[in-house]
Amino acid sequence: MWRILADGWLYPLFVVGASRMREVDAAWPEVGARLHHSVGAWPVLVDDTTEVLEVRPRESLRLRARAWPGGEAEVTIRLVPEGAGTRLVIEEDAVRGPGLLVPRPVRHLQLRWRNVETLRRLALLAERR
Repeated sequence: MWRILADGWLYPLFVVGASRMREVDAAWPEVGARLHHSVGAWPVLVDDTTEVLEVRPRESLRLRARAWPGGEAEVTIRLVPEGAGTRLVIEEDAVRGPGLLVPRPVRHLQLRWRNVETLRRLALLAERR
């Protein structure tokens, strides 16, 4: 699972809303490295970045995802060994911008749906590798 997260070019395959990757910093997933992505659907695409804030290889990745004018979110992905496999946990919330205007319970419902689908896509990728 870590190999998938460590390959920045794969993010549009599993992150809901990410439509394409424009560039991946060579240092990805080291702290400070960025993914240069586009969010949305053609013809309305927003170009922005996601930056690594903290990394513990094969354990966790904390990111600052930007999609202005929508705002910014912090995303933590944790890999938890479970039997012969790995359980992924995603924690995400808005930290800047208009997303903060949405009441927290509503925001979390929307993010839960999004992240459940993200986890489904990650599982499909991992099972086929």
